[in-house]
Amino acid sequence: MPELAIAASARLSYSLMDADDAELLFELDQDPEVMKYINGGKPNSRETINRVMVPRMQSYRNPEKGWGLWKVCVTETDQFIGWVLVRPKGFFTDEPEWDNLELGWRFLRASWGKGYCTEAALQLANALSEQPSVKVLSALALPDNAGSISVMKKLGMIYVKTDLHRDPLGDQQVVFYQRQLR
Repeated sequence: MPELAIAASARLSYSLMDADDAELLFELDQDPEVMKYINGGKPNSRETINRVMVPRMQSYRNPEKGWGLWKVCVTETDQFIGWVLVRPKGFFTDEPEWDNLELGWRFLRASWGKGYCTEAALQLANALSEQPSVKVLSALALPDNAGSISVMKKLGMIYVKTDLHRDPLGDQQVVFYQRQLR
C-alpha cells in the first residue's frame, strides 16, 4: 500500500516525520509558551525527545494510513514551523478506536496568529476524511487552551465532553471535540 501523500496547501507543505527529525522536535519543545498547555511550560530535554517522544511517535507511525507527526513547513522558505499529529484515538489504551483519528498540533510561537495551524490541520483532516475506514475525527485540549479549541471549531468539530484523558505520559482533565464523517 503506498504512503498517504498530503498535498501542499496555499502556504504550507507536509511530510511525515521520523527519528531523523528529533532535533526539530527538541527545538519546538524549548519554548515554555509552546509547552504551556502540554505540561505546564516545561521544555523537553534532548534525552526525553530521544528516549520517549521519538519511540512514542514511531509506535503509531503508519505511512500508508497517514498516522504520525506531519512536519509542516512554509512552502516559500521551507522553514519548519510545527507539526500535526494523526493517530487512532486512544492509541495508548487497551481499546484504541481505529476508525476515530485524533488530530493534535504544536507550532513555533513565531508562527502563531497567521492561520498556519488551521490551514495545516484542515489539509490533513480533508485528506484523512477521504479514507473510507475513517468515521470520526477527534481532538482534545486543556479547557483553557482557547487557541486549540478555536482550531477544533474551524475544523467543524463540536464539543463532546470534558473528561479525564488517560495517557502514559500523564492523565489530564481535557475537553473533547469531534467531527462525524460517516
